[in-house]
This record gives sequence, C-alpha cells and structure tokens, in this order.
Amino acid sequence: MRILLTGATGYIGKRLLPVLVNNGHHVICCVRDVNRFSAPDSIKSFIDVIEVDFLKAETLYNIPNDIDAAYYLIHSMSSSNEYEKLEEIAAVNFKNALNKTSIRHLIYLSGIVNEVSLSKHLKSRKNVEDILEDGQYKLTTLRAGIIIGSGSASFEIIRDLVEKLPIMIAPKWLNTRCQPIGIRDVLSFLEKALLNEKCFDQNFDIGGPDILSYKEMLLEFAKFRKLKRRIYTIPIMTPKLSSYWLYFVTSTSYNLAISLVDSMKIEVVCRNDMINKILNVQPEKYRKALDRAFTKIDSNQIVSSWKDSQVSGVKRFNISDFIDVPTFGCFKDIRQREIVTKDKVIDKIWSIGGKNGWYYANILWKTRGLIDKIFGGVGIRRGRTNPTSLESGDALDFWRVLYANKSEGRLLLFAEMKLPGEAWLEFKIKNNKLIQTATFRPHGLLGRLYWYSVLPFHGIVFKGMINEITNTG
Repeated sequence: MRILLTGATGYIGKRLLPVLVNNGHHVICCVRDVNRFSAPDSIKSFIDVIEVDFLKAETLYNIPNDIDAAYYLIHSMSSSNEYEKLEEIAAVNFKNALNKTSIRHLIYLSGIVNEVSLSKHLKSRKNVEDILEDGQYKLTTLRAGIIIGSGSASFEIIRDLVEKLPIMIAPKWLNTRCQPIGIRDVLSFLEKALLNEKCFDQNFDIGGPDILSYKEMLLEFAKFRKLKRRIYTIPIMTPKLSSYWLYFVTSTSYNLAISLVDSMKIEVVCRNDMINKILNVQPEKYRKALDRAFTKIDSNQIVSSWKDSQVSGVKRFNISDFIDVPTFGCFKDIRQREIVTKDKVIDKIWSIGGKNGWYYANILWKTRGLIDKIFGGVGIRRGRTNPTSLESGDALDFWRVLYANKSEGRLLLFAEMKLPGEAWLEFKIKNNKLIQTATFRPHGLLGRLYWYSVLPFHGIVFKGMINEITNTG
C-alpha cells in the first residue's frame, strides 16, 4: 500500500518509517526541507520524498492522489507562541488536500485530553482532532501522554533533572499523575491501527500499565540509575518561574518549557485500555521502557532525537537557504593546518561537540552556551544524538548541521545561538590540509561590535581547536 507519512524528520516519524517499509508499504515522506531528510540506503527504493509546508496550501499539491492511508504527526507546540493558530491552519490545509486523494484511513497521534479544563497545548491538539474528523476518510486518533524512549523530549528532560540535580526544589505540579508509555509500544499501536476497521472513526488513549506522578517518575528513574535523589515540592513556584527552572536545568527550549509546564498541571491518565485488546498490544511498564532506552543509548543506536527537530532551536530556516556560505559583508576567521592521517582527522571532526567537547578551551564554549541560555537561546546542552555520526539537520550543541560528507571531508555548521547576525563554522579537507573557517555575517552596527568584542577569544579558541583536531599522533 501507499502510505503518506507527515513529520518524517521528527522523533516519531523517523522511527515509524522503517516499520512501514518492513511491512511492505511504499511510503511517501512529507518534509518541509528535503535537505534535512536522510533515509538509510536500505529503504530508499521503497520511499518517495516530497517537499510540503503545511502552512502553505499551495505546496500540498505535491501530495499524490493515489494514497491508501496517512499518518498525521505534525505539532508546532514549541515553534511559536501562536502555535494554536499554526496547528489549526496546518490541519485545515492537510484535511483539504486529503479530500482530493483516494485515501481511506488517517491516523493522528495526539495527546490525552480527558480533563474538562485543558492546557493551551492540549486544547490545540483536540482542535486539530476536530478538524481532521471532518474529512472524507476514516480517522483514528491515538492519544498518548508521556512517551519514554531514547531521544524523546520527555525522557531527555527526566534524564537531565535526575542526573544533574541531587536535590530538587520543584513546583507542586510534580505531584500530577500521568501514564507514561514506551516508544516501542507507541509504534506498535501506530503500526497495528493502520486500516484496521475496528479503529475507524474512533479515538483511543494509549498508555503503559503504570500510573505515576511526575515526582514518582523522577525517583524511579533515579532508582534505575542507582542515584540517590531528594525532591521537595513547594506551592509558591509560579508557572513562569517553573518554566525558567525547566529551561535552565534541562536541554529543552523555552517555548517548549512553557507548554510543558502548562500541560503538566493537567492529569493525563487513560480512560480505559480497550485499544490494547483490539490491537493485541500489551504495553510495557515504565521501568522496562527505561531499560530499553538506555540499551539504545549505551549501544549508540539512538534512531531519532527531538533535539534534531527544528523545534529544539530558536530559528526556523531551510538548510538550502544557508548551505552556500556568503562572502560579501562577512567577517571570517580562516585557519589551515597540514594533516598526517586524513581518516583520523575526519573521525575527530565527526566526533566534535557533545560529551567530547570542542577539543580546546571547553570552558569558553560552556560559558558562551550559558550566556546564550540567559538570553533565551538553545545553549550548549543539546549535545548530539550519535557520538560519531552526523547528518544534515542534526543538532550539535548550539549549532545545526547543514552539510556532512565524510568522503568529501566537509562539515558545515550553522549557529542557532542568539546572535546579532548569522554564523557558520566549516571544516574542509583539501590538498592534504584541514581548512577551518568561521564566518559571521553581522546585522548592523551591533553585529560588527559583537564580532570585534569576541575577536580576542577567537585567537584562543579557533587556533587551539584546529591544532587539536590535526594532532593525531
């Protein structure tokens, strides 16, 4: 069958794609920027990739007419303060486009919305569901709460809190109950619901067998990691203060922190487990989901991470708009070094950032990351998804990978930190030399003043970095 997959570069979409292909389907992947999409070679002949921006109705003409089913995995929760309106526009455009195709079944992954009083985020999810219900196809909505898996936003936030804070003075919403579910089970529900008539025109809550407060989830995580932790909740922490607390302690973006705090005040517990019986899925317990997540992390097999989605940053851009590094009106720091062993140098370049750091003056990189956080940027805590692999679109601390080609020996990064301008960092091997180029295109006088203010540090950081990268002895 021909399946349309939206959100193909997202956390869920990246993991669902190989499942669909392995089941014999041909998958049409919808992406906003084709340069951000990298599929394994083993499945490329079983997919098509189309460029679609769901906020621009005219781009939806790229969706083919001969599709049997579709998955709607689009969310804008952390991309803008006006995400409710954006999600509504995207849903309307998508519904109208599907009505012109031969689709029989649409599956929408939403959030649990059983409370009378809903958060802004969950109201938006419910509104999208109402819009999609009005289409000329059968709709199945699967509503999930906290998703636990290597690279998921929920998992990474829990991990940051537990592993960084021996003692937590936390907001009272940590006592709110939820029903976490492992990513493996989410994929099972999405897979087995496809064109299943028992699921047509219905909505279901999906969750694991454990109902826990957020505090209990944190303490169980600490127990699993063999860490002693103390958590004290206080009633005086306002939602805004809670958002700042979550933002500075974890790797989440500020917009996402606001949305999460708003939602965490609402209990998200499944109404029933009817869908488990219909699809013959028995979700695993919270501790088992943690065990699976760390198995993937320890073996460097993280398939996708929320940090690689654009929602983890503060800038929205197409890679194609920035892959050609400008020269006019730019400041550049260019350094070259002879190399002895090309393969070792490339391995070092492809391992840069994250836990490995930037090879020289890491305290300065961390300080710059902290300053970025203070001013509302992404900071340096996003790290990297895989310790040795980089692909276009990946997050790398406060950079975004624009281009990564090992055989060519070229890595190009674009800065997502708060800057009065735009910045690129490029590593390129040519004629047995490593050429390292930092480019900054200033915005006005403030941008020029910024460049000259950090220029003394460039002499330390960039010189030391290229020396360490080329030192393979």
